Amino acid sequence: MSWQGTLLAIHTAELASVEMTERSEARLVAGVGIEGDRYATGRGHYSYLPHEDRQVTLIEQETLDALARDHQLTLRPEETRRNLLTRGVPLNHLVGTRFRVGEVVLYAGRLNVPCTYLEDLLDRPVFTPLINRSGLNCRIVTGGVIRPGDVVEPV
Repeated sequence: MSWQGTLLAIHTAELASVEMTERSEARLVAGVGIEGDRYATGRGHYSYLPHEDRQVTLIEQETLDALARDHQLTLRPEETRRNLLTRGVPLNHLVGTRFRVGEVVLYAGRLNVPCTYLEDLLDRPVFTPLINRSGLNCRIVTGGVIRPGDVVEPV
């Protein structure tokens, strides 16, 4: 599979339920997560269910565009609660593969599934529209610093 995409934005939150903050760069630590993010520090909503593939989460800008177009539902990137926003990256097809975001290598462990927690947090009907397009959960294989504009590509 040949493709190349772009990292559009990085978002983190220090604690569960608090608003995500956009970052101009982030340090991803192999086997841990994004420095300062709730899941790297064990303070995320699902931290009581630790999983190595929840070190960093991604969602496609194309999904947000489709929600607006098909469901008249505007969702800002930070409202998705995902860490990385991409364009041109076939997230649903990457499960079981490694790919690069700038200098960082990620392993795509599993698709993210929508949850009622997100719907409750946003007080909007996002659960059903996000089925099969809720993003990707990954583990960090090779850490480093990433920035919006970095190339996303297969390893």
